[in-house]
Amino acid sequence: MADSTVERKTVALIAHDNKKPTMIDFGLKHRDVLSRYELVATGTTGTLLSEQVGLNIRRVLSGPLGGDAQIAAMAAQGEIEAVFFFIDPLDKHPHDPDINTLLRICNVHNVPLATNPATAECVLVALDR
Repeated sequence: MADSTVERKTVALIAHDNKKPTMIDFGLKHRDVLSRYELVATGTTGTLLSEQVGLNIRRVLSGPLGGDAQIAAMAAQGEIEAVFFFIDPLDKHPHDPDINTLLRICNVHNVPLATNPATAECVLVALDR
């Protein structure tokens, strides 16, 4: 007899300050698909997506306070199906070591990583199959 409880896949959502509006737009455009996943996000991004898009989001710390590292640890433990991290390539970030750790962990553990909306849409389509 098959187990009737199906564990939903987890997707992480992160956006640098200048990319938060882009993440909100992405969330609004893909709300129906995103709502089928367990969502985890860094502090402010998660709050904005919850309030402005209406998604149910588990929030970790803000990126500069360790949220990127928390999501990296989840990815390393196989708890994250994909990471959508809208990066601002034109700004400096005081928590660059944590950002680089997250990017490295995704590559080491073969976790799909989208750093812009175009790539995130491609990953979302693949996950939704």
